[in-house]
Amino acid sequence: MKKIIAFAGTNSKTSINKQLAIYASSLVEDVAVDVLDLNDFELPIYGIDLENEKGIPDNAKTFLEHIKSSDGIILSLAEHNGAYATVFKNIFDWMSRIDGKLWSEKPMLLMATSPGGRGGATVLEVAKGRFPFMGGNIVADFSFPSFFDNFSEGKITNEDLDKQLKEKVETFKVAL
Repeated sequence: MKKIIAFAGTNSKTSINKQLAIYASSLVEDVAVDVLDLNDFELPIYGIDLENEKGIPDNAKTFLEHIKSSDGIILSLAEHNGAYATVFKNIFDWMSRIDGKLWSEKPMLLMATSPGGRGGATVLEVAKGRFPFMGGNIVADFSFPSFFDNFSEGKITNEDLDKQLKEKVETFKVAL
C-alpha cells in the first residue's frame, strides 16, 4: 500500500491549513496517511554558526525521513505576510542542509488557504516558484479562499470548490 504524508506549513494548534490537508488526504483512497504536525518537530532557528557548533538537529533529520519514506506529499501552506510561516521556513532550511533536493521528487499536492478571498495565493506562488529547485514535483496545486465561509465540520461546503479540490486530488493520486 502506498503511503502519503499530509501536513500544514504552520505550528498553529487550530490551523485551517492542517484542516484542509487532512480533508484532502481523506479523499485519497487506498493509501496509508501519516498526518504530521510541525509542533512535534521543534527546532532552533537555523543559523550557520549553530549548525557548525552543534550539527543538524535530529528533528530535521526525522522530518526529512518522513518525506523520503513516503510515496507522496500533501502540504497546505499558511501565508504570513505573503510568505511562508517562520516555523515552516525554518524546518525547510534545516532539511535543505541535509539534502538540497529535500522534496525528493515525490508527487506533491500543494495547497494554501486563508480566511480571505485570495486563499493564500501569494505563498502558493512563492512555493511553486521555489520548490522545483529543491526536488519538488508539484503535480497539482489548490488555493482555497475564504476558509470560514467554505469549510465546516471537516469538509468543504462550497460544491464548486469541493469539485475543484477533488479533481486536484485525483491528479495527485494518479501520480503516486
